[in-house]
Amino acid sequence: MSGALSGLRILDLSSVLMGPYATQLMADMGADVIKIEPPTGDTLRGIGPMRNPGMGSNFLHVNRNKRSLVLNLKKADGLDAFLKLVETADVVVYNIRPQAMSRLGIDYERLQAINPRIIYAGLYGYSEKGLYAGKPAYDDLIQGVAAVPSLMSKASGGEPRYVPLTLADRTVGLMACNAILAAVVSRYQTGLGQSVEVPMFETLTQYVLGEHMSGASFDPPLGPTGYARLLVKERRPYLTRDGYLCVLIYTDRHWEKFLELTGQGALFSEDPRFANIGARSMHINDLYAMVAQAISTDTSQNWMDRLNQADIPCMPMHDIESLLKDPHLLAAGMLQYVEHPSEGRMLEIGVPCSFSGTPGLSVQQPAPQLGQHSVEVLREAGMDLNAIEALQMSGATNR
Repeated sequence: MSGALSGLRILDLSSVLMGPYATQLMADMGADVIKIEPPTGDTLRGIGPMRNPGMGSNFLHVNRNKRSLVLNLKKADGLDAFLKLVETADVVVYNIRPQAMSRLGIDYERLQAINPRIIYAGLYGYSEKGLYAGKPAYDDLIQGVAAVPSLMSKASGGEPRYVPLTLADRTVGLMACNAILAAVVSRYQTGLGQSVEVPMFETLTQYVLGEHMSGASFDPPLGPTGYARLLVKERRPYLTRDGYLCVLIYTDRHWEKFLELTGQGALFSEDPRFANIGARSMHINDLYAMVAQAISTDTSQNWMDRLNQADIPCMPMHDIESLLKDPHLLAAGMLQYVEHPSEGRMLEIGVPCSFSGTPGLSVQQPAPQLGQHSVEVLREAGMDLNAIEALQMSGATNR
């Protein structure tokens, strides 16, 4: 395998989505990610449509380019095998609560004593320094406590709703990837690993408050919280005569050109609401309503042609079905059909970033079956076949 992270070995104890998403990002860039699963497998294996048991669609899209090793860490010989792997690993990733890791006997102090260069990355709900430490956490809960449903309600004028994405899980996965690789860079300078904490609540709060702290950024406050442009009801895809269109009229030039397209060019210099970005922000709901009325008079394609000619940012509003047919994504290789050795022909999501010298692995190794690489990985750790068979007999690994 090649890639920017080639040579980096990660023991991935995480399950479901948050941790596996983070480790897949690194696997796509060449890291050797060993997915360590209990004999029952990652819970995510059972979610979504599937052709074969344990190979659900959601699992397939966050576990490619990894090797699967079954280890029952509650058995002494399974734990011993894991500790043997730690000797040559660079990173351990987990997403259960730290207290549970301690009960398993694999806390940071123990692993550091075995391998001082180990990076021990915990992805879980709340910082150990706060009052919520140790509480269970799921994406919905974190969205709620980070004020996302409240913002959705303010923007839509309706009931609070969660964003229909695993927003917190994937946000934390991205942050974890950054934090782990920062610790790797630090190790090059110091020769030592460290423990890394990536809490969900704090990470999503950083996203939310970065835009919506607003007037509360100052003491005393200079106004209410909330970024007004993002919360107005009229900030939404615009209804056309035959569908919806996404348009963002933002700069002075955008507004001037748009008003010219609608035969209202004089407004730009005469109406004080258009004087500058500050004035527009104060009246943004009214201005977006004006745009909505104008867009409703013609078809999506006609507006696309006119807006593109005027260099005003616009894009079609996809649904999932049309997104899968987007010509740009297809040309960029973001959606590829591959042959999975057990699951047959499937549509794989590509790697969005690219490197000129160390290309990402993308779909070179599809998501593994449960324990597909158990014997292979244990042999690499120095265990002979008799020792591996003993693990199999005890139920610490799979056959």
